[in-house]
Amino acid sequence: MSGPGTDRSTDRSTDRSTDHSTDRRADHGVDLDVLAGWLDAEGLGAGPVTDVRPLGGGTQNIMLRLRRGDADLVLRRGPRHLRPRSNDALRREIRVLAALAGTGVPHPRLVAACLDTDVLDGAVFYVMEPVDGFNPALELPGPYAGDPALRHRSGLAVARALAAYGAVDHEAVGLGDLGRPVGFLERQVERWRGELASYSSLEGYDGPDLPGVEALGDWLDAHRPRDWTPGLIHGDYHLANVMLTPTSGDVAAIVDLEMATVGDPLLDLGALLATWPRGDDVEVVDAAIGRAGGLPTRAELVRHYGEHSTRDLGALDWYVAMACFKLGIVLEGTYARSRAGLAPRDVGDRLHAATLVLLHRAREVAGV
Repeated sequence: MSGPGTDRSTDRSTDRSTDHSTDRRADHGVDLDVLAGWLDAEGLGAGPVTDVRPLGGGTQNIMLRLRRGDADLVLRRGPRHLRPRSNDALRREIRVLAALAGTGVPHPRLVAACLDTDVLDGAVFYVMEPVDGFNPALELPGPYAGDPALRHRSGLAVARALAAYGAVDHEAVGLGDLGRPVGFLERQVERWRGELASYSSLEGYDGPDLPGVEALGDWLDAHRPRDWTPGLIHGDYHLANVMLTPTSGDVAAIVDLEMATVGDPLLDLGALLATWPRGDDVEVVDAAIGRAGGLPTRAELVRHYGEHSTRDLGALDWYVAMACFKLGIVLEGTYARSRAGLAPRDVGDRLHAATLVLLHRAREVAGV
């Protein structure tokens, strides 16, 4: 698995360089003439849209690298067959990208967005500047492949970028109403227990048969941190959702912000630690950079994050256990759908194995 079900906004790492500029829709599902008209209205270049290249690596969303006059752009929209919340997720991502401008958090620069679903086949979409970088879950360019010290540096940079993201003053950048921080931690266990229970409605799924999951939920509720400071949360932070610079070991961009909200940012750190490569037979995020070795230890990540954050890390074990609990339940959903014929069975089996690993890690942390 390259990740727990994410889209990777990448430039060089997943570029399939087929030029579809002669076919105004081709196989990428975007009407280029309609797009050109919208770009005209936004004052972005002139003439036809050319050099269209799908950017892969994600599971659902459509992303295209394209050229319009002198402008190189990346278009992002929901999947070809929009799901009920696809447009809402893109609206959220657009809003967060706009708010991050000027914060110092590495992110793709938003150029223009279209919230009008009448323009492009019912889809909200936006264009951004291409990111000069690569996805470390999908590939490892030469400088990184041959230099363990560079890989180590980049791992610390991933923690440092997360600290910067969580330090954003969400109210000052206009995101004060993005989420519901009051009662945020109190809602977590009930929210994900409800999600797990909902899978029982899928025909063919005999679960959930997840050892210790109820006791783990009870422990999480009993040991929930009482004092915390609200901040911006990514919601799916791991190695597959960052891009690294080509040679320096820095984070070029944090990507896939569709699940961003305001809550407790330490849940993002818990998720990063829960999914960090360990060299196990079952890796939750099977990242190319992880297979190469040389990454910082989890203890080093925590120390580096702490050096760049003012947050109290005293209850970090709880956040790691909570992240494992949540992600395990999310992945179990794909397993349940695979048993109902709604997802490939081999994918479901792999994710179920990852769920068991995550819950085992959480029980170890919790001592239950």
